[in-house]
Amino acid sequence: KIQHTLQKMKAFSDAVRVEKRFTHIVNIGIGGSDLGPAMTYEALKYFTDKDISLYFVSNVDASHLNEVLRRIDAEKTLFIVTSKTFTTQETMTNAHSAREWLYREIGKTDIGDHFVAISQNATLAKEFGIKEDNIFPIWPWVGGRFSLWSAVGLPLCIALGFEQFEELLCGANAMDKHFKTAPLRENLPVIMGLIGMWNRNFLKHETLAVIPYNQYLHRFPDYLQQLDMESNGKSVDRQGRRVPYATGPVIFGESGTNAQHAFFQLLHQGTTIIPCEFIAFVNSQAPMGDHQTKLLANAFAQSKAMMDGKDSDNPNTVFEGNRPSTTILLKNLTPYSLGMLIALYEHKIFVQGILWNINSFDQCGVELGKILAQQIIPSLSEKNHDCQNDTMDASTQNLIEITKKMS
Repeated sequence: KIQHTLQKMKAFSDAVRVEKRFTHIVNIGIGGSDLGPAMTYEALKYFTDKDISLYFVSNVDASHLNEVLRRIDAEKTLFIVTSKTFTTQETMTNAHSAREWLYREIGKTDIGDHFVAISQNATLAKEFGIKEDNIFPIWPWVGGRFSLWSAVGLPLCIALGFEQFEELLCGANAMDKHFKTAPLRENLPVIMGLIGMWNRNFLKHETLAVIPYNQYLHRFPDYLQQLDMESNGKSVDRQGRRVPYATGPVIFGESGTNAQHAFFQLLHQGTTIIPCEFIAFVNSQAPMGDHQTKLLANAFAQSKAMMDGKDSDNPNTVFEGNRPSTTILLKNLTPYSLGMLIALYEHKIFVQGILWNINSFDQCGVELGKILAQQIIPSLSEKNHDCQNDTMDASTQNLIEITKKMS
């Protein structure tokens, strides 16, 4: 099934790239159906087809979709709707609005040619108007935030070409094999998982900053927020018992050197110690003068400053040092090396889930807000400004009433 789907992805992406009928590709998804492909597209933009523009729409806020629609030509646009169940509220709201926009722009004729679905629910995808040949399967055992390797990677196939997408898979496979076979003392995901556990549980550091010293990876911290915090943000173990210890850290970050001029003051001299993971590459995809030398010098200087600190007679310029960091150094940013890097973090998170005895692959905490939103929608949609919902708490009811008065 996997090989069949990969070959279908190859045939489809090759056709789009050769025929050039579609020059605008819009991926509609959210969470794992957005963050992974969007991050990877940005990270590998140097390798993409410059005649194809790829956009990502995730937020149910209409401004997100509107801004994309303003930039695209309807006749040359392909929408990829990515939802495992084909019922995700944000995704399907955006998909229906995109379809209505296409109706207005080009009429209903051949509208199915402009939509592709990535879903396990082929029935709903066909009811939406998507042709069966344009439905790519994703199976229940493919977790959303671990899914960019699957048909969810179709927009990457189109932008990069299937051969480059395959290189991404090969890099991940290399890390898979390393994780499976390397002795624990040399096993990178195990080492990183143990370092993270040491910082979180023994040194009591609640936060982790991830700083890629490469502008192409500027969305990598966003991607890791979901990958880590949705996986290991748990307070109940695999046996259903409340855990008596801390689990997943708070993840944040920004590309270096931008991060240095944003929040590094707190990292160096603040009262909260925040471990850092620096990611750097020896070579630049776009070398220019001495930019790369200065970029690497900054990365190495930050880890040295956090480790050694600085003594001074002026208390304002004292750096305590002894602030933990890890540096991951790669030769080049390529599809292959990015595949290794992403898989490294996936396996690190799995290792920590085992150490903490929690299930890294559910996300029950995501569901409650969705359920409550469905209960609130009718009250917000009610035309009667004096409508009361007796089942709603006073705080939420008050917010609804104020909203209606202000609308």
